Amino acid sequence: MAYRYVVGGGGLVLMGFGGALLLEQPEPWRVAVWLAGGVLVHDGLIAPLVFACAALAVAVGPRPRGVPRAALVVAGSLTVIALPPLLRPGGVANATVLPFDYARNWLLAMAAVAVLTLVYAGVRALLRRAVRRR
Repeated sequence: MAYRYVVGGGGLVLMGFGGALLLEQPEPWRVAVWLAGGVLVHDGLIAPLVFACAALAVAVGPRPRGVPRAALVVAGSLTVIALPPLLRPGGVANATVLPFDYARNWLLAMAAVAVLTLVYAGVRALLRRAVRRR
């Protein structure tokens, strides 16, 4: 039980440190807008999508539940990584910093995740049917 107080106290210290760093910024409201946007995107877009996929997985049956879950984890991770370049305003002063078309590459990565997920689920279903027939 004591470790919970230690971990909680450490968390409070880190929150205080982060708050102090935030107040040192020239425009701390921008960080607040970014954090609020993250909450809105999560609660308004990501969570309903995960719930819809979970409902679909339950409707399909107990077997493929892990496949859509894994695909959502991969897609979410790729989105979190690509989000800053996707949302950056305008161009950058140094063209070599972000030389790629991140929107196109993110869409290609999402399409690859979707296609590979469908192929994996299809092959898995076919193999299961073949085993059942034997």
